Amino acid sequence: MTSRVYLVSPAMSASTRQARFDDGGSIDQGAAARARAAAGALPPAGRVLTSPAVRCRQTAAALGLDGPAVPELAGLDVGRWRGRTLDEVGAAEPEAVGRWLTDPESAPHEGESVRDLCGRLANWLTDMARTDGRTLAVVEPDVVRAVVVRALGMPDAAFWRLDVPPLTVTELSGRSGRWNLRLGRPPAPRDAD
Repeated sequence: MTSRVYLVSPAMSASTRQARFDDGGSIDQGAAARARAAAGALPPAGRVLTSPAVRCRQTAAALGLDGPAVPELAGLDVGRWRGRTLDEVGAAEPEAVGRWLTDPESAPHEGESVRDLCGRLANWLTDMARTDGRTLAVVEPDVVRAVVVRALGMPDAAFWRLDVPPLTVTELSGRSGRWNLRLGRPPAPRDAD
């Protein structure tokens, strides 16, 4: 049995452009148009899932995908930092931001730590390993990072070393308790691979 998981990062939003912690904002018109243009290029999947985040659900809709929002696929809960820019938080709480970026167990924002996020996604990935076929999920970049960290058995500190561009696909294939990874390719017709 082989499980294939395709993680699609959401299209750009004003929050993304401003390096703002998710504030529930929408994707912009240009990003929605790019997602619509990529709609036919995604691999077919037996299951489609999304993060509960607005921009993930909107990206999925623009891609022509319909699937449930799954709470386990929610992005990192940044607590009281939600809606603020990284620059604002860094200016107000430089030591807290420094700890947060270097210690995976730190959650100075009173939300979820990177370690907790990685653990939550490890449980989801374990469930996916028992699921034959293809699953396509539109999820936040931090979810992609956490899944990759756990799939490859990397230390949680590697989380911040992974970049996930908007509207890209990260592909995992699993068999016999082992995952292989294909990182961040843009959606493209299968014959173009």
